Amino acid sequence: MTTRILLADDHTLVRRGVRLILEQEPDIAVVAEAGDGSEALALLRRVEVDLVVLDVAMPRMTGLQAAREIARRPNPPKLLMLSMHDNEQYFFESLKAGASGYVLKSVADEDLVGACRAAMRGEAFVYPGAVGTLVRDLLERMRRGEQLPTSVLTAREDEVLKLIAEGFSTREIARALTISAKTVERHRANILAKLGMRDRTQVTRYAIRAGLIEP
Repeated sequence: MTTRILLADDHTLVRRGVRLILEQEPDIAVVAEAGDGSEALALLRRVEVDLVVLDVAMPRMTGLQAAREIARRPNPPKLLMLSMHDNEQYFFESLKAGASGYVLKSVADEDLVGACRAAMRGEAFVYPGAVGTLVRDLLERMRRGEQLPTSVLTAREDEVLKLIAEGFSTREIARALTISAKTVERHRANILAKLGMRDRTQVTRYAIRAGLIEP
C-alpha cells in the first residue's frame, strides 16, 4: 500500500527537496503540502492522509502546535517532526505532542524514509544524537541528586514490551490488556523512544536481558 503524506514546511525549497526524497520511493506519495500548521489542519479536513510530516518551527502555527491538535482527533494520522535544530527541548516536546519521531533536516536524505516507514509500523524513530540527549538528561538529574525511577519503563510499558517481544500484534495486545489499539501504539512508541530501539528484534533482546521473557 502507498503511504499518503501531508508535508508541512514554511520554506518552498525545503518542501521541494523533501518531496523529492520521499517520492523516490514507490510506496510513498506526497498528496498535499502546507506552509504552516494552520494550513496543514485545514488540508486534513479535505485530504485523506496516513502520515503528516511537520516542520517544528513555522509561522502562524508551529509544527508542535499543529501536532497537538492533530493528535487529539479521532483516528489521527501518524506524525513525524522535521527540524534543522538538534535541540533536546524540541525533541522531548515532539514526543509529548504525539509524534513517532524527530528527523533532522541535515540528514533527511539518510533518515526520513526510514522514519516514515517506522511511523507507519507504529514504531518510534529516534535519531542517533537523541540517545546522547537522553543519557545527558539522566546524568544531569543524577548530578542534581534527583530521585530517579528504578526502571526505565513504567509497569504498563513493561507489559506491552513483553507481549511485543512474544510476537503479539497490536490488536492482540489491546485485547489482552483491555486497552485501545491506539494506546498500544502510543506505548510502543514510548518504549522504543526510551530504549533507543527501532525494531522487534532489539526489543526481544532487551526483554530477555530484563528477565521479562525466557530466551
